Amino acid sequence: MDKPIRVLIAKAGLDGHDRGAKVIAQSLRDAGMEVIYTGLRQTPEKIAEAAIQEDVQVVGISSLSGAHMHLFPPVAELLKEKGASDILVIGGGVIPESDIPYLKEAGITEIFTSGTSTKDIISFIREHVN
Repeated sequence: MDKPIRVLIAKAGLDGHDRGAKVIAQSLRDAGMEVIYTGLRQTPEKIAEAAIQEDVQVVGISSLSGAHMHLFPPVAELLKEKGASDILVIGGGVIPESDIPYLKEAGITEIFTSGTSTKDIISFIREHVN
């Protein structure tokens, strides 16, 4: 039997709204993935460390506060520095289309903006996790 995909869902920065992250976490769990939710107000350092400690294959970072440009790239960079560049990093939340190219260049594999179907996120993860 295949091991389930392990996903860490994190709320980065001072953003105090986590309903969307919880919906995603539950949807991934219902799709058969193992999900670890970090809770609110996580730093990039805490997110990267938790991802390594929990031996996840995917990190999903959520931000509704507008701080995604400052919070998402350091997670990818820290994972790379710690030898965990094989962990897929995805982001979501209220993110302007104009910011997405920069985030992808900075190591975020995909960005899911508000309103993205959970089925699309599940499919993306399944397609990109080896």
